[in-house]
Amino acid sequence: MRKLLSQFQGDKAIWAYVVLLALFSFMPVFSASTNLVHVVGTGSIVGLLFKHFGHIFVGIVIIFFVHRIPFDRLKYIAPVAWVPVSALLLITAAQGMMIGGANASRWLKIPLLNISFQPSSLGWIALIAYISWFLWRFADEKYTFGWSLLWLGVPTLCIIGPVLPSNLSTAAIILFTIALLLFVGKYPMKYMTKIITACAIMIALAIGMFKAFPDMAPSRYKTWEARFSRFGSEDKDEDRYQIENAKIAIAQGQMIGVGPGKSVQKNFLPQSSSDFIYAIIVEEFGFLGGMAILIVYILLLFRFLVVSNKAPNLFGKYLAFGLGFSIIFQAFINMGVAVEIFPTTGQPLPLVSSGGTSIWMTCVSLGIILSISRKEEQVKEQLANQQKKQDEFKRILEEQQAEDDLKNENDSDDNPIYAVLNK
Repeated sequence: MRKLLSQFQGDKAIWAYVVLLALFSFMPVFSASTNLVHVVGTGSIVGLLFKHFGHIFVGIVIIFFVHRIPFDRLKYIAPVAWVPVSALLLITAAQGMMIGGANASRWLKIPLLNISFQPSSLGWIALIAYISWFLWRFADEKYTFGWSLLWLGVPTLCIIGPVLPSNLSTAAIILFTIALLLFVGKYPMKYMTKIITACAIMIALAIGMFKAFPDMAPSRYKTWEARFSRFGSEDKDEDRYQIENAKIAIAQGQMIGVGPGKSVQKNFLPQSSSDFIYAIIVEEFGFLGGMAILIVYILLLFRFLVVSNKAPNLFGKYLAFGLGFSIIFQAFINMGVAVEIFPTTGQPLPLVSSGGTSIWMTCVSLGIILSISRKEEQVKEQLANQQKKQDEFKRILEEQQAEDDLKNENDSDDNPIYAVLNK
């Protein structure tokens, strides 16, 4: 067992928090699945639970294999990884999938494997890796605004462009993460100000144009507008229906909750096992359970920052920060939606919500972060071994010097001339 556990290297605290969240997820997913079975009529409770177990198991395997790969190898992949991912996103967007008259082109199906996934999650990782590479590669070089805008703007637009029409929240989170990563990477503030100002003007012009010419607006524009305009209001619509039931679930939880599996609102929340799973957790485990989950994510954020700070090079530093922050920010968004701090989005609770793509892409990010921390441990071990060798060499020299001094003293005592002079 000890030999098996020794294969799971890297930051032990991160491993512990990941396993803790994964194990805890089975109870709320199992409880919330009754909504899908009895209300929606999807499969069986046991079947959905085993499906979630399969997602978690594959996710842990992904973390294990990714964390064993030296993260430095990503330096050769990061500059070009966004190109094939952009192609996947364009193919996904070109499908033109519509649900209720709105663009829902988020999923890409692989016919041979009969599985579907969201390429936007892969684009998220690819773009963070590219920005981290850029900040590392040109850290000591001076560049103009136009030159840097070309290097940063083209990959960002190629990733964000296909994602935005069908998934505004994901596109916004990616952009916010990239902006924060550029700030941490000491990208010139005067350039950042120009970019932010230009984006604000473009957004204002786009909103004005869509209001003046509604036919030119994306199919989901009305949904976005309704979510922002009715955020915090008492209007009765589908979004308010979800929020109100989430708030009822949280209110019923009180301090210690109604008990595992005893949630009532899971039967009324359409996305009780994914988007609104935090409301079910608070209902069943109370304020204390909800705070416990929040604290675990905060502790994870702290460990990510520690790994970033101790990374062996700038590429690892920025990569750990970007990937780690995106995971925690997604968790805060999910919890914030449940308590109506943010408008309704489709962001899952990392490692807790059901869903294969979200779990697996989170695990890819965690594997990369653990690979960075594993490299830190290897560097520390090498330095410790070098120090140990130096101490051993120093000890041998001291012993040899002591033997030489003793030999010289004995030789001097045996010398007749030294003996006469000594008398």
